[in-house]
Amino acid sequence: MEWTIWAGFAAGLLISTVTAPVGVSGAVFLLPVQLSVLGVPSPAVTPTNLLFNVVAGPGALWRYRRDGALRGGLARLLVAWTLPGVIAGAAIRVFALPGPGIFRVLVAALLLPLGAWLCLRTLRPARTRPEVAEPSAPTLAALALTVGVVGGIYGIGGGSLLGPLLAARGIPMARIAPATLAATFTTSIAGAAAYAVLATASTGPVAPDWWLGLACGLGGLIGGYLGAHLQPRLPETFLRLLLGTLAAALGALYAAQNLT
Repeated sequence: MEWTIWAGFAAGLLISTVTAPVGVSGAVFLLPVQLSVLGVPSPAVTPTNLLFNVVAGPGALWRYRRDGALRGGLARLLVAWTLPGVIAGAAIRVFALPGPGIFRVLVAALLLPLGAWLCLRTLRPARTRPEVAEPSAPTLAALALTVGVVGGIYGIGGGSLLGPLLAARGIPMARIAPATLAATFTTSIAGAAAYAVLATASTGPVAPDWWLGLACGLGGLIGGYLGAHLQPRLPETFLRLLLGTLAAALGALYAAQNLT
């Protein structure tokens, strides 16, 4: 339907504008919109979300690269280890977690603690935080691999999980945002390709909704560029609280739906 295409474009634009400044593509918040508003079936919603990441990603990344923020080895390390994880997660999603009921439980289990963590970390006064060392390369690799698997199952690329985890370990947001978006973009390409292959071996709705995914992605392409451009001008505390509140609220919604 035509209205779903325009609604998807508007949702991608709005969500990406808000989430790009903190290194999140926005797919974590677009997914419930696709399930509950746009009517994308499960598990097709996951590759559709990955398609959104592929189309939307270059907007924010180009802006961060233009500003000189996309430098250093963090992005390369995250990309190298999330890639195998997201491919494994795609296989798990198709063959082990096909039902929408199980998927909603997974959504709630991920979003509730993620949102609470974001809010608590933001509200906690900085002077009371103990000094923490930046994680080592093996620790980052293990974290990226784990998040890649979860991201492949969930269709989010993993940036929404990596961002708060890395921030809690003392890495500045100026380094986190470009690196996690780069990892999300690269792993989403691999995840979308994996789902395209797996669709040939599954009888369910595994292939993405191409038109809707492209419409959401085009909105996200514009929104991601705007969000990356706005990052230096927006209070980080406000953005983190907004993301945490949205994540917790969406997680609570799906938890309530599973109880009814």
